[in-house]
Amino acid sequence: MTGDAILVTGGAGYIGSHTVLALRDAGRAVVVVDDFSTGRDELVPPDVPLARGDVGDAAFIAGVLDGHDIGAVLHFAASINVSESVAAPLDYYRNNTAASRTLIEACIAAGIERFVFSSSAAVYGELDTVPVTEEGATRPINPYGSSKLMTEWMLADAAAAHGLRYAALRYFNVAGADPDGRSGECGDHAGHLLKVASEAAIGQRSYVEIYGEDYDTPDGTCIRDYVHVTDLAAAHLTVLDCLVQGEGRLIVNCGYGHGFSVREVLSAVEAEIGKPLDIRAAARRPGDPPALVADATRIRGLGWRPAHDDLGAIVRSAVAWERKLTEGLS
Repeated sequence: MTGDAILVTGGAGYIGSHTVLALRDAGRAVVVVDDFSTGRDELVPPDVPLARGDVGDAAFIAGVLDGHDIGAVLHFAASINVSESVAAPLDYYRNNTAASRTLIEACIAAGIERFVFSSSAAVYGELDTVPVTEEGATRPINPYGSSKLMTEWMLADAAAAHGLRYAALRYFNVAGADPDGRSGECGDHAGHLLKVASEAAIGQRSYVEIYGEDYDTPDGTCIRDYVHVTDLAAAHLTVLDCLVQGEGRLIVNCGYGHGFSVREVLSAVEAEIGKPLDIRAAARRPGDPPALVADATRIRGLGWRPAHDDLGAIVRSAVAWERKLTEGLS
């Protein structure tokens, strides 16, 4: 099967929905699959075909691939909470690794040769050097990272055996919302710092916790490379074009190459709203490394040009989206 449509799994979720918007803005035909365990109907454009179901259901996903003219798959559907993965590791190996295996097998059976995978910087674990290159040691320290790395291994083996062309994008900390207000993070139990801080900024939470203030960092709080979700969506189009042009295997970091501490992010939120947040200290979370910052040389070399590398702008879009959620999506 060598059609023009692009199947986006998890296309009603945070990153998936932004990538659907980027694809539609570029004039690409898109089909969305989502089980709506966390996704939202409102985030899928009304003119995009939508199949409701689990990518881990072999019969369901085979039917979707057979029923549409699919030429490539962008795979976002996954469980993503690090702390939850520590508490329920087998859920993560089922939802992330086993379901991905089913999807990969279905793509090979359908003759689909291009596959873009939503991986994570969590595959690196605690870093020996910062920023980290794609050649950095992969030693995950939580089941979430392990589940993503195992899927990368499956893709590499499937590529060697079946000629699958694939890209794995190792995300650093995704943040912000569509600048035009079309999508953003909607999870009821979201644990991302900026999501939580934005909820506190508009009064949906009474306080924000800092999980650990004794890390070996300048202010004692974790440092992360925050990448705007719209720039991340654009990175998927960049690597997909590389696969179309004949690249066989791509592993790329997706970050800006510099980091901010938890306290710096919270200060930026306070600056945006013009008042202090109620910030409280809490114990470290299991599986959190002190610092994660990308060496983004490779993805930039492929032609990716981020347009939103500004912490203030990222915060502004996140807070604006949170206000829109309180008013109701339309």
